Amino acid sequence: MPTTTDLGVHGERIAAAYLTDAGLRVLDRNWRCREGELDIVAREGDALVFCEVKTRRGTGFGHPVEAVTVPKQRRLRVLAQRWLAAHDEHAPDLRFDVVGVLVRPERPALVTHLRGAFS
Repeated sequence: MPTTTDLGVHGERIAAAYLTDAGLRVLDRNWRCREGELDIVAREGDALVFCEVKTRRGTGFGHPVEAVTVPKQRRLRVLAQRWLAAHDEHAPDLRFDVVGVLVRPERPALVTHLRGAFS
């Protein structure tokens, strides 16, 4: 992984595959609007899942999921509202998940999926 951007793209691919394997249906990836970007929007049963993906090479700065701070959570809530306004998707339940991807040299990545990480 030569750059941080490459690492993030790699982590999002791993996360999307992980979520799909877990039974979620990915509806959108890297959706952008003026306020920012949603990494993954998925559906699981009756729930719409807005998923933030954080990827790191190590834990020297903490586990990847720790990077989703309270200000980031607030921004993700706004982005979810914008996504809902722009799409014809309805669901009785909305959920915010965080997927942490720890990329390790010459070993499979470790994926941590926090369902309902915040509300």
